[in-house]
Amino acid sequence: MAELEIHTEVEGGDPFGKKIGVLTAMLAVLLGVVTIVSHRAHTDAVLFKSDANDKWSFYQAKKIKFHNLELGEDLLNAITARSAEADATLARYKSEKKRYTKESDAAQEDAKKMDDKAEHVEEQALRYDFGEGLLEIGMVLSSLYFIARSKLFPVLGVASASLGLALAISGYFV
Repeated sequence: MAELEIHTEVEGGDPFGKKIGVLTAMLAVLLGVVTIVSHRAHTDAVLFKSDANDKWSFYQAKKIKFHNLELGEDLLNAITARSAEADATLARYKSEKKRYTKESDAAQEDAKKMDDKAEHVEEQALRYDFGEGLLEIGMVLSSLYFIARSKLFPVLGVASASLGLALAISGYFV
């Protein structure tokens, strides 16, 4: 039977390769952190948007109640011979309309703030996503050193990863 000879690299045979291995591992850790932050930002944006939708629904409910009161006023005003009870109802409708106007304005303001918050977090998440992508590219380019043994790949990998890390960090400050 023929002998199969397996050649392995001697310990310490490629010191630059060890450095690239450590670099790639560090990029993988950074990628993991940025990925988690990105996913968290997307989740927060969905929650903020959901809260904004709830606030818009509350606003619409108040506006519907307001318009129902207007309809009631119109119907009572259409009656030529009104009773004292009808006048009291009109007065109550007038005060309730003021309350619904105040409540709907507050609800609209809250909904706009929540929409703005959701938009801001989505803008952050977009930067995290681009940073994540560039970190992935940097990690892959750096690891290509082990196939091609060309130092160009780690240089391009570090450049891509640096840009990705800068983009991810800028998402925090947006």
